[in-house]
Amino acid sequence: MTKPIILTGDRPTGKLHIGHYVGSLKNRVLLQNEGKHDLFVFLADQQALTDHAKDPQTIVESIGNVALDYLAAGLDPEKSTIFIQSQIPELAELTMYYMNLVSLGRLERNPTVKTEIAQKGFGESIPTGFFVYPIAQAADITAFKANLVPVGTDQKPMIEQTREIVRSFNHTYNCEVLVEPEGMYPDNEAAGRLPGLDGNAKMSKSLNNGIYLADDADTVKKKVMSMYTDPNHIRIEDPGKIEGNMVFHYLDVFGSEEDKAEIAAMKEHYQRGGLGDVKTKRYLLDIMERELAPIRERRLEFAKDMGEVYRMLEVGSEKARQAAAQTLSEVKAAMGIQYF
Repeated sequence: MTKPIILTGDRPTGKLHIGHYVGSLKNRVLLQNEGKHDLFVFLADQQALTDHAKDPQTIVESIGNVALDYLAAGLDPEKSTIFIQSQIPELAELTMYYMNLVSLGRLERNPTVKTEIAQKGFGESIPTGFFVYPIAQAADITAFKANLVPVGTDQKPMIEQTREIVRSFNHTYNCEVLVEPEGMYPDNEAAGRLPGLDGNAKMSKSLNNGIYLADDADTVKKKVMSMYTDPNHIRIEDPGKIEGNMVFHYLDVFGSEEDKAEIAAMKEHYQRGGLGDVKTKRYLLDIMERELAPIRERRLEFAKDMGEVYRMLEVGSEKARQAAAQTLSEVKAAMGIQYF
């Protein structure tokens, strides 16, 4: 019996931070180790180039770093297919065919695209590649006939766009070649999109408000101790707010089942007054280090042999290309353009 296929990945525009980890990476490792699915994980360098075309070196340098983050977090090339998007030329050809099935107006209505265009401040100078990347994303998903795509809740419109393309293709060419995917969304709503240390809704390198899987212990400590809390909680005896307080938000994300009772007690104590921010931050640091320290150690070990890391990516890319080539062949046959 064929296993369901999962496809997921990241834009390599820098090292991965803990928002990536709790939002998707941690769950990928769990899914991989369950062994119930075939897992494809890719470094979306072509997608990253849609808004970094004039700075490709950032993408090139990030490939190794993201691969290290994957391996350190527990992705295993013996259990998952890890590959680089640009090494699969079949994806670009699929994108071209799908573009003919999607109107400009439909792309303009995509809420995720509209939000990201506003965030990036393109104005009237939106790169065409960025504008149509939902179609390229559909090619990524369908090339491997993915049944499931783990994403954040903000990516629901992207999954729906892919589903529409699948239905349109299969209907237009009277076939069942493409598979309609389902989105997999985080169970822990707080982890779905982890805010920055400063309370900003987005954790990013440009805002300097993130903790990275590659950060050493001292760096993590400095960042945790500088986290945004309740600005009105000036004295220890003052009642404090937990809403919008990043320490308690992160405790909800990183705390285990065994930690829940202690976290609940700390929340109650903080709200009535008598609990200082330093103490809550130290408690959070202990909980986070419990999870991050082993990842950091594995990352340092893998980094000793980058040649082996790239060999792993090459092997994974070749395996992924074979799968994509099979789908492309079926797509062209359904369209009637398989001439030879």
